[in-house]
Parts: sequence; C-alpha cells; structure tokens
Amino acid sequence: MVARVSDQIQSPTDPGRSVSVIYPDLAGKVAVVTGGSRGIGAATAAALAANGALVAVVGRDERALAAVTSSIESDGGRALPVTADCTVGADVDRMVSAIGENLGPVGIVAAFAGGDGMPVPTDQESPEHWRDVVESDLTSTFLTVRAFLPQLAERRHGVIVTMSSAAARQAAHSSAAYAAAKAGVIAFTRHVASEFAGRGIRANCVAPSAIENDRMRTWMTAEQRQNLGRSFPLGRLGQPSDVAAAALFLASDASSWITGATLDIAGGKIML
Repeated sequence: MVARVSDQIQSPTDPGRSVSVIYPDLAGKVAVVTGGSRGIGAATAAALAANGALVAVVGRDERALAAVTSSIESDGGRALPVTADCTVGADVDRMVSAIGENLGPVGIVAAFAGGDGMPVPTDQESPEHWRDVVESDLTSTFLTVRAFLPQLAERRHGVIVTMSSAAARQAAHSSAAYAAAKAGVIAFTRHVASEFAGRGIRANCVAPSAIENDRMRTWMTAEQRQNLGRSFPLGRLGQPSDVAAAALFLASDASSWITGATLDIAGGKIML
C-alpha cells in the first residue's frame, strides 16, 4: 500500500517537531518493540501505534513503560506494557506468551533493546564489561528474534527491524565492545534475512549516529550538543523520531522489496 502523509506531519528542518507518515498496511498488525521504555524505542512504539498497530512495549523499567503506554493510549492507540530483560531467555519466553495472549500473533518485531556505548579504552576494557555489552546489544537481539521466528515463519509473513549503530559502520569513540556487538547485529540481521526470505520474512537494520535523548542531555550541555550537531553534514543532531520514521518505513509494505539492508540514520556522516 502507498504511504500517505498524515495531518500531523511537520517540517523535517525543525528537529524539535515530529514527522508522522501513515502506512495503511500497518493497521491492525501486532508489533513488539523491545527497548521501548524511552528514546528511540518509545518513539517507534508511538509511531507504530499512530499507524493503527497494536504495540507491545517491552523494557525493564515498569514506571517508564507505563508512561509510554499511557501516552499511546491517550492518543487513541493500543499498547501493552511488558516487563522483560531481553538478555534472559526465560523473560523472553514469558514476553512472547504475554503478547500472544493479549494481542495475538506478532507480525512486526523491532528488536531495539541495548545501549551502553560509552567510550572505554580497549586496553582498559574488562572482560566483565565486554560480556555485559555483548549480552545487552547482541545476545538480546538474537534471543528476541529467535523467539518470534517460528510464528513469523508459520504465517509466512513478517518483518524484523534490528538496532545497530554508526559505531559499527566506522571507527568512533564508543567502546570496542559496543562496536563489535553492533557490527554483530548487522551480520546477524543479514543472515536471518537470507535464511528466511523464502518463508516470507524480511529483516533489516537501522544504524543511528548521535541521537539527542535524555542521556545525552544529562552528559552534555546545550552548547556541546549544538557543536556536535554542527559536525554533521546536515547540521544537527538526530532525534528519536528520525529513527522511528526509518523503522516505520522498514516495517511497512512500502519497503516490501528490501531485506538484509542496513539504513544509516546519521545525518550524512556515514556514507557507505
């Protein structure tokens, strides 16, 4: 189906205002967004709900999940908060069961749980931190995708969107653990895309660069954020809504001939 622009769309030159596009084929589909309690995940969950999807919002912070789902429902959408740690197999299994019982079979999986891209010199990297980052960013993606693949394959239709990072695309200031884990997400996504294309499943990846969120606003002053934004060819920092818009496109039939791709949401800094 062809996407249509909603009445809510705003100018992309104003980063403080969200951009909303409606993809009619998303209406009524069940979507799950891990890492959905804040930032990119929360923005993606809200965008899917605005398109009529029934959204399971997954995270570890019950209070944050409640705030996200309450906001979605106040805007007329339907959302289910699910508390789970996506690095724990038993939690993921309970998540799958809860979503199936309350919303029905899943058609869209946005595996966005992860983070911890703070810089750590490699010669000071501890084995414990390395394992924690790989678990958080790569293992969580694997466990989430693996859990939903059987039902997607059985229905012979489904979309997977995973979360990588610009750190996986070129050397940056993040830790080696984070770069390696996010590069692993890209490789994993390509593998799934190739393996399951014949069963009607598409899998693609988004790779954001610097996205302005609560954590960045805690770490950096407004002036520092402005200076960082000016370092991008497009002259500003990314916003969660920028990544959500890309994820929405990849989840919709507008991208029906795209699989195994990595979409850089990087303001022109990454050009591959």
